[in-house]
Amino acid sequence: MFLHSRRDDGAPNFAGLPPASNEAEREEYAAISKEHDRVLYEPVRHYLNDRLADLGVGPLSTNVFHALVVLPDAYLQLTVPSFEFPRQDLPDSVHFVGTLPIIPNQAPLPPWAHELDGSRKVVMVTQGTVNNFDFRQLVVPTLEALANEPDVLVVVTAGGRSIDDIPGPIPGNARLASYLPLEWPLPKVDAFVTNGGYGSVNQTLSFGVPLVAAGLTEDKADINVRVAWSGVGINLATNEPTPQALREAIRNVLDKPNYRSRASVMAKEFAGIDTRSEILRILKQVSGVSDKDKGRRVAGR
Repeated sequence: MFLHSRRDDGAPNFAGLPPASNEAEREEYAAISKEHDRVLYEPVRHYLNDRLADLGVGPLSTNVFHALVVLPDAYLQLTVPSFEFPRQDLPDSVHFVGTLPIIPNQAPLPPWAHELDGSRKVVMVTQGTVNNFDFRQLVVPTLEALANEPDVLVVVTAGGRSIDDIPGPIPGNARLASYLPLEWPLPKVDAFVTNGGYGSVNQTLSFGVPLVAAGLTEDKADINVRVAWSGVGINLATNEPTPQALREAIRNVLDKPNYRSRASVMAKEFAGIDTRSEILRILKQVSGVSDKDKGRRVAGR
């Protein structure tokens, strides 16, 4: 998920708010945050503190989500700094470690794999593996939006569900799969349409692919506002975008080089982090186990 540390502008998390650009917005965010804390965070904190007291543990002095970041010895954020709002007082515990490497060959290639040959622009659309119970929210309107685009091939991955669950009609320029090995299509994709799952968004950006985002559930409003803020794509800020809005946004991302250019810059930032090595380095640092100690333990066995 996105970084839950307190924001410099005072905006609450999970509200889908971009960074404040002036004092009036900061005042507005402060008012929203106060009500947000009263309704959402404080009841949870009080309940948790009661349970902690039962265990003989002292209370939390901050909200639960912020505590998740500041209390650990190390907090590993699976993205790069450019995809996170800047903070003046970021806790020392926070480490940006890129995105987890894709496990290869998790699914076979589809029978239409040869069609991604560069002759047409490729637009990939998914609702992920959580909020994919109704493909009419994003997949179906994307298919409708691009049905008459002769230069576009639309690739749909159903997040593990059957492609028979996608309501028809299916346009002739669409190719469907229950699940796809992401290491195969992402290097060939020109635009990625998503409801905003954090993992798939960061994986896509690591390949330099620009996005069109439409989703407000779970943590998606905050993730998608980062898509627009960072310049890597367009945020439609809705759970049910219209085909017309999708077509305009997708054509903008495909035809205007600034989105691809910004996504490419971010991909270089991802490439500059060896995620596996960085995670191991931080774990060793926190645990206090050196390579020398590790060798002694192995030898002792």
